[in-house]
Amino acid sequence: MAYRKFKASRLFNGYHFRNADDVLITTADGTIEAIVPLHEAGDDVEQLQGILTPGLINCHCHLELSHLKNVIPPHTGLIEFLCSVVTKRGFAPEIIEQEIERAEAEMYNNGIVAVGDIGNTADTASTKAKSKIRWQNFVEVLSFTDEKADENFNHYKNVSEELEQALRTSYPVPRTSDFVPRTSLVPHAPYSISPKTFELINAATKNQIISIHNQEHPAEDELYKTGSGEYVKLFKIFGMNASPFPVTGKSSIRSVLPHFNNGQTIFLIHNTFMPEQDIVWANEYAAANGLKLVYCLCINANLYIENKTPPADLFIKHNCHLVLGTDSYSSNWQLSIAKEMQSLLQHSTFIQEQVLQMATINGAKAFKWDNDLGSFEKRKRPGVVLLKEDFSESIKVL
Repeated sequence: MAYRKFKASRLFNGYHFRNADDVLITTADGTIEAIVPLHEAGDDVEQLQGILTPGLINCHCHLELSHLKNVIPPHTGLIEFLCSVVTKRGFAPEIIEQEIERAEAEMYNNGIVAVGDIGNTADTASTKAKSKIRWQNFVEVLSFTDEKADENFNHYKNVSEELEQALRTSYPVPRTSDFVPRTSLVPHAPYSISPKTFELINAATKNQIISIHNQEHPAEDELYKTGSGEYVKLFKIFGMNASPFPVTGKSSIRSVLPHFNNGQTIFLIHNTFMPEQDIVWANEYAAANGLKLVYCLCINANLYIENKTPPADLFIKHNCHLVLGTDSYSSNWQLSIAKEMQSLLQHSTFIQEQVLQMATINGAKAFKWDNDLGSFEKRKRPGVVLLKEDFSESIKVL
């Protein structure tokens, strides 16, 4: 059997840095065989400059918005950004598909091996059908009122079935059964889902992996505490002059997380303005109700939209399961997990091993793909990526 042998400046195995002279050995197709000291590796060792790491996992993206690259300027603030996304999505289908293909190729070439991807449509189906990336598809439901809950839920259920059918009939031959893309219905955000819609989603997603945008802006909490605030501007685009949501007197996460009790793994996305007391409460609620919470940080999107950063150190303090996402080209300069790690290192007290864990094994475990992805362990095929020492760039090696 033919083997490839890699010796880099440093070797990260998904959990920690290995000894400086360790060599990664794989089969020709990238299946991990062993990690051995250099003196046991024999001939034909490929010498690389940088950090060798398992394939990177992007836990939050909106591939279908790739055509909005450079359309919405940075630092508009979240409310204005959301209004722009709603009003500027109308592009020709061929442009949308072209930009989706470019974005997928960018992620693949920079070593991203799995993506949690949000969509409101099935626009990404043809690109994903040809992709070598592993996809967890989140079909995002929007439904502001209980009166429209059934109609809207059924619409997005049809989108989900269309996407799933297209991918299951045309996806490349899987390496494992898990390689076939998964698709689940998910709530967009606390400010776009009515109580009845939450209940429909909860019933439809038993034991599934789902996501929700969480506490991206202080107005999200204000909406549930008082019924007022800046989100009213967004509601007016949809023909509503006031908030359609119940006033609970509580933060948004405390108002909506109790809608879920069906064994879900829930990715909380962004968490930019999540206070410590809500982190503690959410973790306690999840533990008591059979849920698993995953906290996805998309720091460059937060910097792009609000020029703010999430309270990253608090999530470490409270032992949260942390992963990384790029968000979409409507709210980022690039789709690079390397750049997300670089920004976290610049804006928090995280060390390199922590951000590398978030980008590899943590994401694999969150998606329940750690049987094959996330670490250099025998018989896994996680991908092999070379990361620059300053975390500015990553390149797919194998």
